Amino acid sequence: MDNEKLQHLKHFVELCKTNPSILQDPSLSFFKNFLESLGAQVPPSVKSEKGEEENLDELDEDIIESDVELDNTDTVEPDNDPPQQMGDSSSEVTDENRDAAQISKAKALDAISEGKLNEAINHLTEAILLNPNSAILYATRANVFIKLKKPNAAIRDADAALKVNPDSAKGYKVRGMARAMLGLWKEAAKDLHVASMIDFDEEIAEILKKVEPNAHKIEEHCRKYQRLREEKQLRKIERDRQRRQAEAKAAYEKSKKKEQQSEREASDPDSASGLNDGKIIGIHSVSELETKLNAASKASCLAILYFTATWCGPCRFISPVYTSLAGKYPKVAFLKADIDEARDVASKWNVSSVPAFFFIKDGKEVDRVVGADKSSLEKKIAQYAG
Repeated sequence: MDNEKLQHLKHFVELCKTNPSILQDPSLSFFKNFLESLGAQVPPSVKSEKGEEENLDELDEDIIESDVELDNTDTVEPDNDPPQQMGDSSSEVTDENRDAAQISKAKALDAISEGKLNEAINHLTEAILLNPNSAILYATRANVFIKLKKPNAAIRDADAALKVNPDSAKGYKVRGMARAMLGLWKEAAKDLHVASMIDFDEEIAEILKKVEPNAHKIEEHCRKYQRLREEKQLRKIERDRQRRQAEAKAAYEKSKKKEQQSEREASDPDSASGLNDGKIIGIHSVSELETKLNAASKASCLAILYFTATWCGPCRFISPVYTSLAGKYPKVAFLKADIDEARDVASKWNVSSVPAFFFIKDGKEVDRVVGADKSSLEKKIAQYAG
């Protein structure tokens, strides 16, 4: 594989990685089936916020396809006749039938030479019904359909011929000619090249002189269009990355601003903000405690001072309860001090055992609970919080 094709393949693989839902595109069903045959799991189509499948065509809104100038002088409108009669390939062909088929074929050739094409079709149909295992009979009838400008009928016969004999040069040749009549230039070129490799003749070479330029133009157009799609997809990926980066930055700045605001409020002795927001406020010094109690007093809210210690088993039991109560009573200031870290605070309040809870209103102790008594703790909070 040449380097250019490898680069296109790499781009396609990257596109599949960033947007696996493109594998649900009907035009890529062959590739999806191949992946699944290897045991791969293809993700389902991605749904948009509106619940609609994201369609890659949306990416192509502003991509203008370049015009492809093709030579369509000999193309025809598709024939839509009912399918012609086909032979039963499972039937046994006797020598008698085979000989009769050859006679019908000879009559068909005579009719062709006289320009009686419909009569030739009838004779070839008789021959096919007698000997449905003859690829040459299908290919010959397909060639007559070409002369009658019925490319779809010709393709059906060519397919039948190739089913009987996958190496039928005439089968590939007439199918390539029929596809060229329908303007299927790439497919026509492929069939004609295969026919040429099996059994080259001058007629194939002449047809390819017209088919190949059209096929090359379409291939170049497809490569160009695919590059545009890939470039647009990469731009979309970059925009999404920048958007996510901007959102993350904005969220960080918002969080930082909120944190700085909280710090400013916490450092303001006259501010009660942050005291009763459902969180536990750590106390590390007497001065810090006095600041918080003054703020609570000015806000006329209840303050609870909880003394604890890391080595205290009952403290470990009651601490989660205290945290839960802080969320339940957001208008109460919940303070917490470790007696080993804030010795001056414990000494000032004459703490002799932990856990201990002091209830303070307007700067004065109004009650206390000593020990891990969950019921008494919540009862007193309810009593003084109102």
